[in-house]
Amino acid sequence: MADKDNVSSLCLSSKEFFTQMVKDAFEERNIKTFPLAQNYLVGVLEFHLTTENLFDGVDASGRKSKSTLAETFLRAANAEPAVRVDLLKKMADRSLYVSGFFGDSLQRKTIDIDYYADMGGSAYAALADCVREDTFAHLYREYSKRFLEFAEVLTYISSKAQLRDEENIMRLFENYALTGSEFAREKLLEKGLIAVPRAYGSIKKQ
Repeated sequence: MADKDNVSSLCLSSKEFFTQMVKDAFEERNIKTFPLAQNYLVGVLEFHLTTENLFDGVDASGRKSKSTLAETFLRAANAEPAVRVDLLKKMADRSLYVSGFFGDSLQRKTIDIDYYADMGGSAYAALADCVREDTFAHLYREYSKRFLEFAEVLTYISSKAQLRDEENIMRLFENYALTGSEFAREKLLEKGLIAVPRAYGSIKKQ
């Protein structure tokens, strides 16, 4: 039991991991905002850590599918209030994540980062008008007005952590913590994410 407790104390949860990265990114880029806005970005990162969340589902042929931003916005406009909020939030968060993590590749496409920023900013503005709580209305207005600044934070994190390969980073942490895999340790060190102590692996093997 003691060994299991030690492993738990050494392992970083995805929330802890991204909270630290977001905090560092805001400080490094000298971007100021209120705590809820900063914490919200942690949730965006956690949700999209699983790349399937970038898609809406699977089509009849078994391929991953997703609606365009314009299609989602139209669906939201004609949906019931609760569904509208869900659609707008997913659309806005997806736009933000894609703008931050894949902004370089968007610059080479017809639908560029300006499109994502316009659609994402509009979705956050619409969200602010939909929600009843003043706290979240204020949050979404902040993201609507400063969309590109928050995307810049994600771009910094992407560059720092080299997450553009869409690899599940937390899976590497878990693999190393549970098995002591040198391959997992080396991959984490290559990405410059954290100085992973060898104690992770040795604890499990004791």
